[in-house]
Amino acid sequence: MPFFYVQRDITGMQVDAIVNAANNSLLGGGGVDGAIHAAAGSGLLEECAKLGGCRTGEAKRTGAYRLPCRYVIHTVGPVWHGGTCGEPELLAACYRNSLQIAADSACESVAFPLISAGVYGYPKAQAIRVAVDTIGAFLQQHDMTVYLVLYDSGAIGAIAERFGALRQWLGDALQVPPAARAASGASGWKMGLMKPRRKNSVQAQQSDDERDSTYACEDAVCDNADMDAHEASYALRPLASVPALTLDDMLTQLDESFAQMLFRKIDERGMTDAQCYKKANIDRKLFSKIRSNPQYRPSKTTALAFAVALELPLDETRELLGKAGYALSHSYRADLIVEYFIRSGVYDVMRINEALFAFDQTLLGA
Repeated sequence: MPFFYVQRDITGMQVDAIVNAANNSLLGGGGVDGAIHAAAGSGLLEECAKLGGCRTGEAKRTGAYRLPCRYVIHTVGPVWHGGTCGEPELLAACYRNSLQIAADSACESVAFPLISAGVYGYPKAQAIRVAVDTIGAFLQQHDMTVYLVLYDSGAIGAIAERFGALRQWLGDALQVPPAARAASGASGWKMGLMKPRRKNSVQAQQSDDERDSTYACEDAVCDNADMDAHEASYALRPLASVPALTLDDMLTQLDESFAQMLFRKIDERGMTDAQCYKKANIDRKLFSKIRSNPQYRPSKTTALAFAVALELPLDETRELLGKAGYALSHSYRADLIVEYFIRSGVYDVMRINEALFAFDQTLLGA
């Protein structure tokens, strides 16, 4: 773990290995195959020519040459014939064999295209399902960061089509009363109801602290005038009503920290550390950092990922977030999406991230 969807050109991924959706000859072709060969240069073709081709479902490794990675792992996906000719099994083998080569090559990170979903005709929604299921199963036994690179807008659309009920729920939750909209003078854009897709969705490659600031402002837009009006709507409690406390008094009343609550919940559920961080889509190194620092403050997406991994109900999710200084808000589309799945009793972080990616939100995990 972890696993992330990203939207960008796979030839620019700075990972240990990228996977090439090749043909049986391994001598280059169109689509992703052609783009990888063009970016790598002639040395890649010369090495591929010595490999004697590759059978469908299998994988072979070469150097990366001019690409910003260490290796290219070439795999040959199945041509779609209606799904009755072993296509799902062969496609799963592509991911599984490529991942095993990456593990054997001591790779800590690998990026996949959506194999067979181009000219080979594999239905995109089904191709994504095979990819996610196979990668997820592999990551339960291995520590590796895996990216599924969806450059094609059709693949992103195929994900979005799976979440019609969620889209309706978001529409209801984010609906702004006409009177409130008229009073504020805000358009649908201003109220955060609509937003264009970002040019680069590789939030997964940001640090935990950097991603926190991205997450906090990405889906709600307001200017200073709006903020002043918003803050003025709350009556401030008079200072005299707050009991006078010394600093020492306050320090002796410190509550349980995020890390302390997290590890208490892990113990209560009888989980191992590895079970928890893998289920949360969290990197082992980050988990060790939290384990060693009782006062560690995670990003909001990391805190939510742990809440999902622990299968916390909504009230306990809010409590865990509060320990890190956050809250679930109906002003943020990402918060609503996570709340939707928790209310539905769905605690599969990969499925939640699929929905977050479809709606152009920062993914859970780190």
